[in-house]
Amino acid sequence: QVQLVESGGGSVQAGGSLRLSCVAFGYTYSIACMSWFRQAPGKEREGVATIYTGGDSTFYADSVKGRFTISQDNAKNTVYLQMNSLKPEDTAMYYCATEFSVVRCRDGEYNYWGQGTQVTVSS
Repeated sequence: QVQLVESGGGSVQAGGSLRLSCVAFGYTYSIACMSWFRQAPGKEREGVATIYTGGDSTFYADSVKGRFTISQDNAKNTVYLQMNSLKPEDTAMYYCATEFSVVRCRDGEYNYWGQGTQVTVSS
């Protein structure tokens, strides 16, 4: 079992920046990947970024490429999402998720989720 705790959300004006953090607790030894998702009211959940713990491969949604950066500190069991040039359409609840299987990571099938942190971008 693993527990995830996100932090770093808040309110910012368009063009601003925020850095989200997600700390993993528990059985973190075999984590294969960590990802950020977001969900805005009335919209489906969207995958934002993924990082694989072995090799640091990263993947981004087209909507955030060039603006968001996912990174990890394995010693701290923490993944970060640096969000720059924020837009009002980035407003959403942001969730951290993780899996122990590379296949499940690749297929987007996550069993472990954090409670979410709200990001609000005003125009």
